[in-house]
Amino acid sequence: MSRIGRMPIAIPAGVEVKLDGNHLTVKGKSTLEMDVHPNMIVKIDGAVITVERPNDDKQNRALHGLTRSLINNMVIGVSEGFSKTLEINGVGYKATKQGNKVVFNLGYSHPIEMVEPEGITLEVPDNQKIIVKGADKQLVGETAAKIRSFRLPDAYKGKGIKYDTEHLRIKEGKTGAKK
Repeated sequence: MSRIGRMPIAIPAGVEVKLDGNHLTVKGKSTLEMDVHPNMIVKIDGAVITVERPNDDKQNRALHGLTRSLINNMVIGVSEGFSKTLEINGVGYKATKQGNKVVFNLGYSHPIEMVEPEGITLEVPDNQKIIVKGADKQLVGETAAKIRSFRLPDAYKGKGIKYDTEHLRIKEGKTGAKK
């Protein structure tokens, strides 16, 4: 039995969960929707959601924990939300917010402009930090990864965009020793 799949999901106050056939809707600060796989059995009992599987087929075992995790992420997303913080390192590298878009100056010949995707808010508290917030965990991670890809961290100097939790291993440069 899946250890993750059999854990019940508590529905916090202010979150409304509806199940119409296989279509699950979670409402809170925002609304998230998902189509549950037809093999999975989702039950809503008061303030608890449980996910069950009909049998122990390989596909059903795989879907059991996945479905529970996706529903749990939806509930957490509409109640608390998800965020990722990115840091910009490098001389002259900076980000500025202009309306609903963020402009990056990352040492290229041109600035890079990124418009906020729907359901995501980009905050720039200072020129060297970007906070990606949203209710959809996958979309937050995707957006943060896209921003990071504008200038990946350099292995020798550490210049570029990195996650705040990321630890860079800086390589040693050439020694120049001659024989």
